Amino acid sequence: MQLPQLEDLGSVEGKRVLVRCDFNVPLSGGEITDDLRIRLPIDTLVWLLDHGAAKLTVCSHLGRPKGKPDPKYSVEPVRKRLYELLEARGADVSRVELLENLRYNPGEEANDPEFAASLSEGQDLYVDDAFGAVHRAHASIVGPPAKLPSAAGRVLAREVDVLAGLLEEPARPFVAVLGGAKVSDKLGVIEALLEKVDVLLVGGGMCFTFLAAKGYGTGGSLLEAGQVETCARLFGTAAAKGKRILVPTDIVALSPGGAFGAGKEPSGEVRQVAADSIPDEWVGLDIGPATAAAFADEIARAATVFWNGPMGVFEDPRFAPGTRAVAEAVASTRAFSVVGGGDSASALKQFGLDSRVDHLSTGGGASLELIEKGDLPGLAALRDAAGRREG
Repeated sequence: MQLPQLEDLGSVEGKRVLVRCDFNVPLSGGEITDDLRIRLPIDTLVWLLDHGAAKLTVCSHLGRPKGKPDPKYSVEPVRKRLYELLEARGADVSRVELLENLRYNPGEEANDPEFAASLSEGQDLYVDDAFGAVHRAHASIVGPPAKLPSAAGRVLAREVDVLAGLLEEPARPFVAVLGGAKVSDKLGVIEALLEKVDVLLVGGGMCFTFLAAKGYGTGGSLLEAGQVETCARLFGTAAAKGKRILVPTDIVALSPGGAFGAGKEPSGEVRQVAADSIPDEWVGLDIGPATAAAFADEIARAATVFWNGPMGVFEDPRFAPGTRAVAEAVASTRAFSVVGGGDSASALKQFGLDSRVDHLSTGGGASLELIEKGDLPGLAALRDAAGRREG
């Protein structure tokens, strides 16, 4: 998947450049709690400035303000941090403007042509460095490439190179670890991965639908009854392809009526149980230690590892060990390791392991959609722009 690079823009001397970044950072009380998404595209911005760009107009969304101004989602904290990072690199911030939250305008998510045109007006070039948003056909993503010479920034180019490599020529054995709540949310990804991986390890809430497909009772655990036959089919597909799908053999469960989750005082009895005999009304909330050890062994034997989705409700210390064990295995493996953003990235950060993987994606949803579909609207828009320039 060849994307136009910054060097393909030709000379940027004296040019005005619209740069789409993904500054959708977590905030608490108006303060940024993790500035990774601001730090990553600094190389792109500095490259443009160092090569003589007259002005950079940087834009991003932040949160979900629902198409109208909301002080809760103002980019002001982002602007302050962005300028600090640029100044630390010796950049001239007087040549950089950060627009207010794109999603203050309903035209962004609606992909309104007029809003897209307003963003492009007065610009000479467009650079997309927002991997976390390229799976959305929004005005700032697909609009400017239709009008301006365009290229991928360093963050976007790296993300696509890594994920495309997973799909095209992964070193083997290739092990994928999937967690999260629902099979239905990741069905397309599972089917796509079964074409590529050697082993698929399944944890998180979605594992209970797979366990039900094996004929096991799941107690009061999360279960998508409508997907049980689908999971049975996936077991069959894997076997026919010589692949393995591994599901938990033991589960950490919470007694009926026990409390867990954000804003709740933890309560109830926690018990390790066999995955094929979860007691009635008990809720499975983590993989057990035997499963965690088996998953870690598979990861240790891998040459390529892709992980997306926690193994349990890791925010609750009672149900964090499974996710921690997988995180430590991924961080320790000699395999090329890719973590698909989202909750997996949050878990790595929580456990202090985020610097020990080869590639930590900035876009959980975008990484999964790229694996599933093989292309994304923002990537296609950049390639179309390059095609017009070459034609």
